Amino acid sequence: MVVVRLVNVTKIFKTGVVGVKDINLTVNHKEFMALLGPSGSGKSTTLYLIAGIYKPSSGKIFFDDRDVTNLPPKDRNIGLVFQNWALYPHMRVYDNIAFPLRIKKLPENEIRKKVLETAKMLRIDKFLNRYPWQLSGGQQQRVAIARALVKEPDVLLLDEPLSNLDAQLRISVRAELKRLQKRLGITTIYVTHDQAEALAMADRIAVINNGRIIQIGTPEQVYSKPATIFVGGFLGNPPMNFVEAEITEEKQGLYMLLSGQKLTVPKHYEPLVRKAGLRKVVVGFRPEDTAVIPECRETGECIKGRVYAVEPMGREYIVVVDLGGDLVKAIVPRSLVLIEDQEVCVCPSLEKLVLFDPKTEKSLETLYAEKT
Repeated sequence: MVVVRLVNVTKIFKTGVVGVKDINLTVNHKEFMALLGPSGSGKSTTLYLIAGIYKPSSGKIFFDDRDVTNLPPKDRNIGLVFQNWALYPHMRVYDNIAFPLRIKKLPENEIRKKVLETAKMLRIDKFLNRYPWQLSGGQQQRVAIARALVKEPDVLLLDEPLSNLDAQLRISVRAELKRLQKRLGITTIYVTHDQAEALAMADRIAVINNGRIIQIGTPEQVYSKPATIFVGGFLGNPPMNFVEAEITEEKQGLYMLLSGQKLTVPKHYEPLVRKAGLRKVVVGFRPEDTAVIPECRETGECIKGRVYAVEPMGREYIVVVDLGGDLVKAIVPRSLVLIEDQEVCVCPSLEKLVLFDPKTEKSLETLYAEKT
């Protein structure tokens, strides 16, 4: 188990396409790090650079203090699980798991011991004599993980290993995988485009877009305090709402005008807005942190609008409200009966608002941190 460090790593392919640019990332000892981003963002490229499948165009990669930048994959002691599992169809489960150990030319009795131990840990010891095509998707996925773990890697690399499973199985397997990682204490890097997987499994998340790391933090940090509009919009189901507002100053303090109605600028944001000299901000708020009040008369810290649509989601409703051209979503209980075109008030929690600079699309906290 090691600390993985990427220092100013850039990968430019022969076609001229930039895979990743100036990546700086540290994955701590025994940590579960998720690389999260949309398709083509550079997350798998980053994983393959760590694995040694790709060589960086510039920058360095370290396992602890050892420079592995130019080492081939076989000399890095990694376990790698691909999206399609890449099992050998002509080999039984036992031989699939044993394959990396036979490459190392270990004694057969030692191979057998390690295979049986790993298979039992992953609860596939009853399937060792079967072929991959005789297994379910979840069982095949466990075989692929067993093959990666059997050689006792220093780093476990997982490239969207659950994406080929159905939704129900994916939820149960991700819990097993997280528990297994904690039990073994292996430094793990997990690539996914599924924000629910990253939030549920990772100790920290590195959000990647256009080949660059946008934000690194705990699941709570990247969800509640997104560094950019992209991060706020990528995480969450439904994602964060964004509404542009004008800043106005009165004797009582700073206010934001949304659809011609006033919301107070939260106290901790006042100095940031003043220092940035902003006349406009983008206000971000989560649907679950937003109340909807029907037939409200006094708006207070609320904005009047009309119900655009109501989306039943089983235990709750998602209400889409038109705020003078801006559509925002709120999660409300089923007991709240609303109909289309009904006048309502949308009341976001002021404590949980995130304010962004419209030009850079960065949060004001991020902007201030960069300037100091």
